Amino acid sequence: MIVTTPAKLYAAKTFSIAPMLDWTDRHCRFLHRLLTRHTLLYTEMVVADAAIHGKRDRLLGFSEQEHPVALQLGGSDPLKLAEAAKIGESFGYDEINLNVGCPSDRVQSGAFGACLMLTPQLVADCVAAMKQAVNIPVTVKCRIGVDDQDQEVALSELSRMVIAEGADALWVHARKAWLQGLSPKENRDIPPLDYDRVYRLKQDYAQHFVGINGGITSMEATALHLQHTDGVMMGRTAYHTPMVLREVDRLVYGDETAPMPMEDVLDVMCDYADRHIANGGRLAHVARHMVGLFQGQAGSRRWRQVLSTDATRNDADSKIIRKAYQVMCETAAEVEENNAARAEQAAE
Repeated sequence: MIVTTPAKLYAAKTFSIAPMLDWTDRHCRFLHRLLTRHTLLYTEMVVADAAIHGKRDRLLGFSEQEHPVALQLGGSDPLKLAEAAKIGESFGYDEINLNVGCPSDRVQSGAFGACLMLTPQLVADCVAAMKQAVNIPVTVKCRIGVDDQDQEVALSELSRMVIAEGADALWVHARKAWLQGLSPKENRDIPPLDYDRVYRLKQDYAQHFVGINGGITSMEATALHLQHTDGVMMGRTAYHTPMVLREVDRLVYGDETAPMPMEDVLDVMCDYADRHIANGGRLAHVARHMVGLFQGQAGSRRWRQVLSTDATRNDADSKIIRKAYQVMCETAAEVEENNAARAEQAAE
């Protein structure tokens, strides 16, 4: 397993998987690491107060195999964020990322996330405090603006201030966030994408890492964005169709090593799931992230059906994963056999 040192974390073009609440937990990240050796993984957002006062092993624990992995923090108090960042560093994370982009009701009530786009000096103060507290990269994930802000001015002002305080990277979701009038789900799709705005930011800060996020659904799009920025952050596509991750190491990092065979991936995930169950967990905690694994392949509907139903049973273990794969393969074989028979009849 490759472990990327902090000094090398942003030394070249970078591909990452976006931090997504309720999705990118430790089980999801373990699966994704089996599919790509180099991709930078992110935790779900962890509120600074929770990192300080909550059950840290549950909130912050992760497998060594997940490296490189970044901890995303939410908050607006520089001292609390500095303390939470220090805790994250002690857990072994490779990077601390500040959330300045989430528009959920939860973050709005706490005046952080995307709300921080309105107070760039406070964001800069938070970055400065975290930089003083840790020796690993401190980065910012933001929007191009919120509500009626002029996105040219808002993004430039925020970027200038956080870079001046030592931010090691800027990850920019190329949409505004509308804190009033749109739900968090609508904020992922309705505000128009403005990739050119992020490209111009990179031109303004040629010596600093600028990565792009938002609506990126393929490796072809990734290649295009990497012509203009330093990194690509993929979100829902990486989660719902994780097979795309098997292309990343070769296409982004130039690593020609063959991806792990899918049968081996499933073997590792079965062992992982059984260990999780032995420690008091449930198969559904792991299997829910695997539902889209074979999306688009023959028999994948049966794979999804078995995992979505049988994995939720209280007594479910890794045998369900193996059963789902067997059923999928049998269905795929039947489809192939039927197609061959029809082709033969058509040729007669």
